[in-house]
Formats: sequence, structure tokens, C-alpha cells
Amino acid sequence: QVQLVESGGGLVQPGGSLRLSCAASGSIFSIYAMGWYRQAPGKQRELVADITRGGSTSYAESVKGRFTISRDNAKNTVYLQMNSLKPEDTAVYSCKIVYRSNWGSISDYWGQGTQVTVSS
Repeated sequence: QVQLVESGGGLVQPGGSLRLSCAASGSIFSIYAMGWYRQAPGKQRELVADITRGGSTSYAESVKGRFTISRDNAKNTVYLQMNSLKPEDTAVYSCKIVYRSNWGSISDYWGQGTQVTVSS
């Protein structure tokens, strides 16, 4: 079994910052990619940022220069530092991992999501 525990969401004013964390545990041998996605009301889920085990990153154009993704492989944890937040960043943010289980299979797994609301 795999568990993903997300934290760090909340209410913040425009221009503010938040840091999301997602810690993975369970029957995980190795995690390949880790990423953050978001879904705003009435919109499709979109990729915000992802990071490989080696540290290569990619970002949605709308967050480049404002958000930074990082990971701690020893802790199986991925972070998303969000600065200069805008009201349009309001969404449910979910983490996703692509991992190899202890039995050798490769799968992906989603977290439950954490709400981020940017409003004055």
C-alpha cells in the first residue's frame, strides 16, 4: 500500500506565499517522478510542475518564475514553493508520484488534494 500525505494549503492574500508538501510512504522501492497538479472549479486538472528523481523540472507557463518544485529523495517528499500568488492560482492542488513498488511493478498514485485559495 502507498500513502501520500499532503500539507501546506490554505488561504493567502494575493502576492503571498505558500509551501506545499507531499510525503510518500508504504510499499515503495523507488520514486521516479513526482509532480503537482491543480484543478480549479469548472476547469480541467492541469500539471503545475514535476520533477524527476535526478532533479530535472518542468513547469506550466502560468507559474514559471513564481513556483519552485523540489524533492527530498531520502524523505520521499516533494515540495512546491508558491510565491507571488494570484487569485487565478486558486485550486485544489494534488501530488502524484510514479514509483516502483517493492514487488517491482511501476504505478502512479495520487494524493487527496489540498485547497489553495488566493483572495483578499
